[in-house]
Amino acid sequence: MTSSLTPFFQPKGVVVIGASTSPEKLGYGVARNLVASKYQGAIHFVSQKSGTLFERPIYTNLNEIPDPVDLAILIVPPNAIPETIEACSQRGIKAATIVTGGFREVGAEGAALEKQCVNTARKHGVRLLGPNCIGTLDTHLPLDTTFLQPPMPAPGNISFISHSGAFAAAIIDWAREQGFGFSQIVSLGNQADVNETDVLPEVAKDEHTRVIVLYMEGVSDGAKFVQAAREVTKHKPVIALKVGRFESGQKAAASHTGALAGSEAAFDAAFAKAGVLRADTAEQMFDWARALEDCPLPRGKRMAILTNAGGPGVIAADSLETNGLLLSQLTESTLQALSSYLPPSASVHNPVDMLASASPEAYATCLKTLLQDENVDGVLVILPPPPMFKTEDVAKKVIEVIGNSDKPVVIALMGSTLVEEANKVFQRAHVPTYPFPERAASALGVLAKRKEYLDRRPQTVDRTVHRPSSTVNDDLITSYGITTTPIKLARDENKAATIAKELGFPVVMKIASSDILHKSDIGGVLLNIKTEEEVKGGYALLIERAHKAMLHAKIDGVHIQRQIPEGQEVIVGAVRDPLFGALMMFGSGGIEVEGLKDVAFALAPLNQAEAQEMIRKTWAGRKLKGFRSIPPVDEESVIDVLIKLSLLAYEHPEVEEIEINPLRVLQKGAVAVDVRMRIKGE
Repeated sequence: MTSSLTPFFQPKGVVVIGASTSPEKLGYGVARNLVASKYQGAIHFVSQKSGTLFERPIYTNLNEIPDPVDLAILIVPPNAIPETIEACSQRGIKAATIVTGGFREVGAEGAALEKQCVNTARKHGVRLLGPNCIGTLDTHLPLDTTFLQPPMPAPGNISFISHSGAFAAAIIDWAREQGFGFSQIVSLGNQADVNETDVLPEVAKDEHTRVIVLYMEGVSDGAKFVQAAREVTKHKPVIALKVGRFESGQKAAASHTGALAGSEAAFDAAFAKAGVLRADTAEQMFDWARALEDCPLPRGKRMAILTNAGGPGVIAADSLETNGLLLSQLTESTLQALSSYLPPSASVHNPVDMLASASPEAYATCLKTLLQDENVDGVLVILPPPPMFKTEDVAKKVIEVIGNSDKPVVIALMGSTLVEEANKVFQRAHVPTYPFPERAASALGVLAKRKEYLDRRPQTVDRTVHRPSSTVNDDLITSYGITTTPIKLARDENKAATIAKELGFPVVMKIASSDILHKSDIGGVLLNIKTEEEVKGGYALLIERAHKAMLHAKIDGVHIQRQIPEGQEVIVGAVRDPLFGALMMFGSGGIEVEGLKDVAFALAPLNQAEAQEMIRKTWAGRKLKGFRSIPPVDEESVIDVLIKLSLLAYEHPEVEEIEINPLRVLQKGAVAVDVRMRIKGE
């Protein structure tokens, strides 16, 4: 489908097919809102009975309506939708919003009807929004194609794309009390045709939109979503609330990588790759959106706290650290300035506690001083009701200072009835307020994350490596420049001794059986074998242990490898996610990987910065630099392996899973000791 989506957002004329004169019908609600929104384009109504509605004629035939018209809102019975789509096409209408429900969401029969609608639309080049959606809304155009209870949301700079119409409706009502508005709202419904990936770049084009929020229950095409979102987030922040985090009955995977890589790990990795900020709750999503809508971005992570009460200041300090921020070390000149106009018992060190007696002027003066400090990148102001002053008077003084600064300031406005007027003052000035320090700190944290993302230098992936057609483990691994240790199969003890002698002692011996995945669990690995006699004895021992552990296991023999020098062991792997493609894993290797769960994920292919970030997130990665009695090893070689393995996984879609466990990291270089690969269809 290549037809333009513009008519959904900037139609020249709208026709409501299924308009009604009965106030209890959805067709009435849509007509009412369309007229009440003061939409400047043409408005037409079509129904089975002629007449008038809101002083406009009701037509009984779509072909009777005059130009212009390029968007249809369909509110007719489900079985009538396919023929209505065809009629729209004949009238030259190439965009239709299906408000009607009764499709895929109700079962197999509805799903078949939905498919018929899509087939009809594609045949005639019509784009569909929905079905089972509430439509679109634009507060600036203005345009309201929904059936929601009036009034429209207040004009704002947040665009909201939602998979759920009911959730969108509830948020619109909630936002009125919270004091913020929207630029656009798009309800996607069943996404039979138009989905979140299609809509995202269209919404981003809107000049009034500063922030985009997404309520997601899934994704239609993972790879396309990441590509589209990466382009959008270069210019505008995107926040996503992806629900459905927990899955029951998840199929067990054959490798550690597969076992640990659930769909949520893939979504986390996809959002990180695309620069999408993932919120944990609906409240957090809009807390973040309000900060990104109204606040400048900080230059760094050093924050100051200004309060008139010690307890909330401590809460704020903890919360800043929780959100990856730092308490600013105030300069000596700042400390002296604060001391000169605060009581001797006040605390001038960050957090700055002015005491309960702080006046509106004290708040303003101290805030101005903190914002002028070169070590301060932003300020969290805590404002419970002052015992001797009106909270709104403090708000007015503080706003004067905020308006003259290019650093972010968020307000923890604590209380209820005593802070109502102050809240209105802040809302009118577009200064975000939060009822508790934790939420205010989270808002500052997301501003810092956004700045960090924008500051990253765009990096390309080096793909100048040999790409073989072979998918034999060692051939494929080594062709991408990853060092392996030769591994050979012995089918009897004499052959084992011969191989060991050829490879050079000491050697490692491992039972060779596709039925025994975790060999160490059954004693199927022998280390530091130094003589031919030890090899022969070890061969017999491994075969015996394997038969005892798994009577009917297919035993191919014993694998022999040259033993690698001591180093640190990590795991590096990739698994093919059905939505997003190759998903990379890095973390603590060896036999404890699933127990420790010290792992990080990212989407392939990786660049240098992404590989470094995976390492930084894990204890396994951080101790590569050394820790106490653990000597440092070659971190750069791990980054190199991560990048090369990500290319392998990205460029070979037939590889379902690949895992190096362990990757032995030495003082110089890294060696893939054990490689396991699963090919599609095998």
